[in-house]
Amino acid sequence: MSQESRERTILDLELELSRLVRRIRRVVGERARIIHPDLSPAGYLILAYMIESGTVRASAVVEAFHLDKGAVSRHVQTLVDFGLATKERDPLDGRAWVVAPSDEGRARMADLTTERREALGRRLGDWSDDELKAFVATLGRYNTSLDDF
Repeated sequence: MSQESRERTILDLELELSRLVRRIRRVVGERARIIHPDLSPAGYLILAYMIESGTVRASAVVEAFHLDKGAVSRHVQTLVDFGLATKERDPLDGRAWVVAPSDEGRARMADLTTERREALGRRLGDWSDDELKAFVATLGRYNTSLDDF
């Protein structure tokens, strides 16, 4: 591949990624409203992070999302107010808080995840197993390449 051709391909990649990011933002907003009509996209992502990670310190959420402590505190409090998460003092350090998804938060996210995977499976129904596996492997390689970027 010539340098010019490679540069054009990189530009095409950036354009497709921009398109993907716009789609993800829209979908995250839709999913947040399914979980709770007043849940923000950031709150949805924090809830999803807590479900993946289990009980975490609020400081871990700050680090994971590169948000300030005040923003995380507001999002976590909203999740607690909506019954989607719990917040309590860290038993190992009473100065810190730990947050976790509530049973209700887990249940709502599990229902949404099931629906989301079924819909994605239908959308990708015309992809062969080999195409799907190759895409997952390539996307994984891409993400690993950018881990320290």
